[in-house]
Amino acid sequence: LQFVESGGGLVQPGGSLRLSCAASGLTLNSYAIGWFRQAPGREREGVSCVSSSGMIINYADSVQGRFIATKDDATGSAFLQMNNLKPEDTAVYYCAARVYYSCTSLDGDGMNFWGKGTLVTVSS
Repeated sequence: LQFVESGGGLVQPGGSLRLSCAASGLTLNSYAIGWFRQAPGREREGVSCVSSSGMIINYADSVQGRFIATKDDATGSAFLQMNNLKPEDTAVYYCAARVYYSCTSLDGDGMNFWGKGTLVTVSS
């Protein structure tokens, strides 16, 4: 099982990016999808989590109102729409999956599968 992120890049402050996470050969109806990021010299930070059912979506306070997380169970894809990006959003972004999880935490513990990450740089 493999998760692959894409969509990262360089964007100016105030701009938008849409990250994608593709699960090879898997539907996501049993999996919660979390997005995490790690900036240089900093600890990993949970960004968002969409529960296995899709009914619960949690966000970190730092991205609430700017980021939108979704998942498409049928195609095995998840997305993170990032709007009004700020320089402090610069980081490597990772998607991760956990089976039958209701997203009670954004700490990333217990996630079963991780992607390798995609770099997002917000700079003028």
